[in-house]
Amino acid sequence: MGDVSEVLMSVLSTIRVPKPGDRVHKDECALSFSSPESEGGLYVCMNSFLGFGSQYVDRHHARSGQRAYLHITRTRKAKKEEDNSGSGHPPKKKPTRLAIGIEGGFDVEQENYEEDVKVVIFPDRQEVTSEDLTSMLDVVKERVSLSMTGIMVADSVSHTLQVQQWDGEVRQESRHAVELKQLDNGIKIPPSGWRCEMCGLQENIWMNLTDGKVLCGRRYFDGTGGNNHALLHFQETGHPLAVKLGTITPDGADVYSYEEDDMVLDSKLPEHLSHFGIDMMTMEKTERTMTELEIAVNQRVGEWEVIQESGTTLRPLFGPGLTGMKNLGNSCYLNSVMQVLFTVPDFQSKYVCNIDKIIDEAPSDPSQDFKTQVAKLGYGLLSGEYSKLAQDASDENGASEPKDYQIGIAPQMFKALVGRGHPEFSTNRQQDAQEFLLHFINMVERNCRSGPNPSEAFRFLLEDRIVCQQSQKAKYTQRVDYIIQLPVPMDQAINTGEEDELQEVERRRENGDSSVSPVRAQIPFATCMAALTEPELLTDFWSSAAQAKTTATKTTRFASFPDHLVIQIKKFTFGLDWVPKKLDVSIDVPDTLDLSALRAAGQQPGEELLPEVAPPPLMTPDVEVKAPVLDDSTVSQLCDMGFPMEACRKAVYYTGNTGIDAAMNWVMGHMDDPDFSAPLILPGCSSGGGTTPTESISEEHLATIVSMGFSRDQATKALRATSNTLDRAVDWIFSHLDDLESMDVSEGGRSAAESESVRDPPPGPCVRDGPGKYELIAFISHMGTSTMCGHYVCHIKKDQQWVIFNDQKVCASEKPPKDLGYLYFYRRVAE
Repeated sequence: MGDVSEVLMSVLSTIRVPKPGDRVHKDECALSFSSPESEGGLYVCMNSFLGFGSQYVDRHHARSGQRAYLHITRTRKAKKEEDNSGSGHPPKKKPTRLAIGIEGGFDVEQENYEEDVKVVIFPDRQEVTSEDLTSMLDVVKERVSLSMTGIMVADSVSHTLQVQQWDGEVRQESRHAVELKQLDNGIKIPPSGWRCEMCGLQENIWMNLTDGKVLCGRRYFDGTGGNNHALLHFQETGHPLAVKLGTITPDGADVYSYEEDDMVLDSKLPEHLSHFGIDMMTMEKTERTMTELEIAVNQRVGEWEVIQESGTTLRPLFGPGLTGMKNLGNSCYLNSVMQVLFTVPDFQSKYVCNIDKIIDEAPSDPSQDFKTQVAKLGYGLLSGEYSKLAQDASDENGASEPKDYQIGIAPQMFKALVGRGHPEFSTNRQQDAQEFLLHFINMVERNCRSGPNPSEAFRFLLEDRIVCQQSQKAKYTQRVDYIIQLPVPMDQAINTGEEDELQEVERRRENGDSSVSPVRAQIPFATCMAALTEPELLTDFWSSAAQAKTTATKTTRFASFPDHLVIQIKKFTFGLDWVPKKLDVSIDVPDTLDLSALRAAGQQPGEELLPEVAPPPLMTPDVEVKAPVLDDSTVSQLCDMGFPMEACRKAVYYTGNTGIDAAMNWVMGHMDDPDFSAPLILPGCSSGGGTTPTESISEEHLATIVSMGFSRDQATKALRATSNTLDRAVDWIFSHLDDLESMDVSEGGRSAAESESVRDPPPGPCVRDGPGKYELIAFISHMGTSTMCGHYVCHIKKDQQWVIFNDQKVCASEKPPKDLGYLYFYRRVAE
């Protein structure tokens, strides 16, 4: 023990005790998905607190020189049969609150483990246990013990990100409660036997607290619930508050505010109920509260029953490319997108085929490196190392029961990295899979300034042809996109003619028969494509040929066809009341697709182009020329959509203050202009709202951008284009990489913008092109009423077999619901 004590003494200065704010990675290897439960356990560096699996710890030791690691291994304890009478332990309580990490809420997932912890000194792997420390010098014992204890009691990074304390039951007092006006209409509500006054439904019944109307609640995504009569009543009358009958007890009840769109508190609820003859103190609960319903849904999330193929027995699959992903709390959108992306050869070759090189070149903290974490995820999905059947803990006789899902991988480190700083993807809330796909592609673009860029597989050019109806002259613009958004023309449903059948279904639902399947509109795919490609009429179009506002038509075609085409069905929309809703439709999406007829033809023979002339400036009646007054509200609306301020000001100016639609058309037509974000110089002004070449640039901002690997000229151009605002400059510089990489580095601090006349224009975006024929290889489906709730799964075609990926469950698909998808992924067919 003397030798080990001496070794510990020699490395004592490198052993740290975790402080508040230190990231402790004790659940997941930084370079693989090894964990303390994996074979070989996890080694946590006692200096950097990074975790490494047994296959990577030697590498970290050799590169960093660190020698002291805390070795953590966990094995599940044997299960004991629950016997309340004999064990003295109560059965596991069901959650009673829609909350995480607080009394009565969902338990933080804490498996019953036996844990073994010891210090290992490299390179000889000398082991030191807590008992060994008792016989060592006090200075050694104290420092090492404090470090060991600090690491073990610290919340791991993944734990902190995944299960922050959350309470979904915190409700606010409604602003309508105190001053609620109730009608003296003589209505008295009986203590039981309620029915919807419109359809006779007996479940999910709500009473409006203004007029006493008893009506059914909202219809759920699966067709159950109600027929929306209480909501429709609010939309007709504006009476804001309703109470759910059947939830009233002396302690309270479920009260919903339609105007505030949330569950609320009503401090005057006894008085409001008494107005309609309801004695709150004598009422008993006969229906589940909304919280109980939500808890039931949350307990079922991830279960096979919610999947479209729940009526069949699905065969689990295992092996390379068939690895499940754990749901980290509403992370099914991320799981589905990443499963599909790593079927694309570009992503496989960029990240998985080069994983050894990527790991060798990884920085000292690989948990914060984008390329490393994407490669780690891709390898985890494709290697098959984690595609193994999960085993339940052994019982006291040593027998273990296999579960119906995989061990899979938990992409905690990856999710934390790609969501960092994002107001939505950094949370545990459900998100839109399409928005995450674009967010991830944007991150790939930023991190692939050199070398192959896998997002090019999805990148394509669209050509907009705008024809002035007065002069018949045309204008052509091209724009980059990654996804085709397909509209859903609900008025084109082909089953609207089946009046008798549809009316019978509706009649049975109105009579309270919740077993009837919801009516689903059937929309032909060809109709959706026609809605996308048919000419769009533009009103209030300012024609540079006519020098006046007129009408125009805009037609969109493909200027290039990508290797992989993504189609989004625009199911999510807003109702007339601006409440988000999802269109319940079935679309006959084809297995093969030929878009050759939609290729752009460019300028037609004999066709004249609209002259590039700006609209007349907006002059004041004064003799002296003054700066035109721009419509600030339109500028603000465009800025709220994420466009640069100067581009928004240009859009309003060049469309003559004619409104948001015209300004938006200008923005969409000029997004690829080299000076899109450059300052607008107005008549009568010496400079625009941005920074002119003669104005000073913040040296601090310059230094920050230069430290990111850009030249001083590039940083200067970005700051000048964004009014010297650092955050906007960083976003601008990443969105103009092609432009910046072709900049000539000039002397004297002059930016490329000042010397554009002496160099060729920058090259356009790099896009691939080929035949427009495709085959369907994957689709992502969503279940729920909006993108903010529900569940995502994906189906992927592997070796001519459809496979369903439902988080950790990977099975052969029997009936892939191709007509109910949200995002469809097509691959070009080789001719």
